[in-house]
Amino acid sequence: MTAQHVVVGVDGTLIAVRALDWASDEAARRDAVLRVVYAVPDRDEAGPVLASAVARVHARHPGLRVTSKPVTGGAASGIARESEGAALTVVGTRGFGPVTGLLARSVSLGLAAHVSSPLLVVRGDHPCDGPRPVLLGLESDADADAAAYAFEEAERRGVGLRVVHSWTHRFVTPELPSMIPATSPGQRAQARHGRAEDAVPRFSLADLQERHPAVDVEARTVRTGPARALLEATREAAVVVIGTHRRPGRFGPQLGPVGHTLVHRGHCPVVLVPTPR
Repeated sequence: MTAQHVVVGVDGTLIAVRALDWASDEAARRDAVLRVVYAVPDRDEAGPVLASAVARVHARHPGLRVTSKPVTGGAASGIARESEGAALTVVGTRGFGPVTGLLARSVSLGLAAHVSSPLLVVRGDHPCDGPRPVLLGLESDADADAAAYAFEEAERRGVGLRVVHSWTHRFVTPELPSMIPATSPGQRAQARHGRAEDAVPRFSLADLQERHPAVDVEARTVRTGPARALLEATREAAVVVIGTHRRPGRFGPQLGPVGHTLVHRGHCPVVLVPTPR
C-alpha cells in the first residue's frame, strides 16, 4: 500500500515557514510522508530553501519521513501537480495587504480552484494550540466530503467539532396580509423551508456521529449569510473546514464567495475540501 503523503509549498518567506510547520504537524498526525515543494524558474536555485525546510521539519518531528522537490513553472500549477493523490496540500497566505514571495494570495486562491484533494490555507499567526475546536461550515448534503474531513480532523486532534449551518430567508412574493399570523401560503412555505433547513445538520451528520462517537458535536443553524456567520466563529476555532463550491469563471473554475471570504479574512487556517461537480 502506498503511504499517505502531505504536500506543502515553500518559498523561504515567514508565512511559508508557518505553513511548513502546520504541514509537518498534519503529516505527523497521519503518519504520512511530507513532500516539500518549491516552485522556481531554475531548479538550481531551490537547494538552500529546500535544505533549510527539511532541516526545520526534522528538528520539529525527528522521525517524520520527508522528501523535497523543486518544480518549474508557476507556483499554483506546480504545487497542484504535486498534490495529485495527496491526503492534504498546505500553503500559506496573508490574505489582504502587501504580500511578498511566491505563495501570495493569488496562489492559494488558484490552488483552491484546481486541486482535487483538501487544501489547507494557513493564515497569519492565529494561536491554534490547546482545546480549540474544529469548525465546519455546512450548507447542504453536497458538503458530505467536507463533513467527513472535519470529523476526522477533530478526532485526530482530540477536540470537539462545532458545526455552523447557515441559511437565509427565500424571497416570498408579496401577498395580502392574513388575519391569522403565519397562515398565509407564503408564510407557511417559509415556515416549512425553515424547519427543513433546521434539520439539515441533524440528518447530514447522523452517520458520521455514529462512526466517530468520541467526537463531541455542537451544531447550530443560523439565519444569516454563511460567510458572515463562519467568519465570526473562526475567532475561536483551531481550523475551519468548508466545501469549495467552485464556480465557472472566465479563466476556469473559481472559488465560491464563502471560501473566498475565509481565505481573505478568516481568523484561523482554512481547509477547502472539493465538492462533487
